Amino acid sequence: MSTFGSPGGRQQMSRPSPPERGSFPLDHDGECATFIKEYLTCLKGVRGTNAEECRKLSMNYLECRMDKNLMARDERKNLGFAKWGNEADVAMRAQSKDNNGS
Repeated sequence: MSTFGSPGGRQQMSRPSPPERGSFPLDHDGECATFIKEYLTCLKGVRGTNAEECRKLSMNYLECRMDKNLMARDERKNLGFAKWGNEADVAMRAQSKDNNGS
């Protein structure tokens, strides 16, 4: 009797590796749903390319998650947004909140 895919009948157990940045709760209440919808609409509009306007929406979504304690607060540069400084982030969040009425 042999096991499939393992020569010699030995089974090797692989250990799962934990996520690099830890786990975070899902947005069950849809607190950041408007941000993710805007981001997905943008991605669809630019056919999945890494457009700057979509990256800004992505950053807004992550900011919402941090504001609602759905993920740990972290610096933007650690999240891949080193290009935008804190002043630009604050202005962008204020504009987004005005547009979304939140």
